[in-house]
Amino acid sequence: MGVLAIEKDAKQAFDVIMGGGTCILPMDVGYAFLGKGLDPVMHIFNTKQRANTKYNALIGNMDHHRSLHECTSRGREIVSAIVEDYDLPLGIIAPCNPEHELFGTIEEELYTRSTVDNTLAMLTNAGRFHAEITRLSFEAGQLFFGSSANVSTTGTRFRVEDVQDEIKEAADFIVNYGPVKYTHQGMSSTLLNVETLEVVRFGCCYENISDILKRHFNIEMPPRPAE
Repeated sequence: MGVLAIEKDAKQAFDVIMGGGTCILPMDVGYAFLGKGLDPVMHIFNTKQRANTKYNALIGNMDHHRSLHECTSRGREIVSAIVEDYDLPLGIIAPCNPEHELFGTIEEELYTRSTVDNTLAMLTNAGRFHAEITRLSFEAGQLFFGSSANVSTTGTRFRVEDVQDEIKEAADFIVNYGPVKYTHQGMSSTLLNVETLEVVRFGCCYENISDILKRHFNIEMPPRPAE
């Protein structure tokens, strides 16, 4: 018997979110602050003191990706290679279908605040808890949005203890699994537009991702900028 009750904890978080609440949850690339629907997501947005120029991200799995993103065959192959073959986390950015029935479950304003010119950012393959909560949300036909569990511009938090008190107090439920998998890298997921190949954020596992694109697709990616 394992020491983590992932299915139980994810189901409890799912129920809180479905009830209109917000949760701080462990992803391999940092703790995330998530909700469903405009009011909970705006509660997260305002608590984090995010600028209006910032957008929300969707947490999703490959079912979400295949349903919502409209990719070329190369784009889908790139995602599959990174996420499935090499088992790496990825913030997928790609065009999406605004008419898809899943988007019908959210308000128009939330869609507008979570997409740019009908392009959607989606965190995929961010660990076992992520896999379970996204499985539950997809099977329920729901979309969970949010961002990192921190005051905006203060950096990703890899332990609950490092999340600011005002963020923790604003959440209805917190799952604390200690330091997350990629704590040692000190950064959140890489954000890659898999169609244009624009790197929106040079994040976790970027060097691995760059090597995959060179090795399998003959795509030369830029080096990570010097700090």
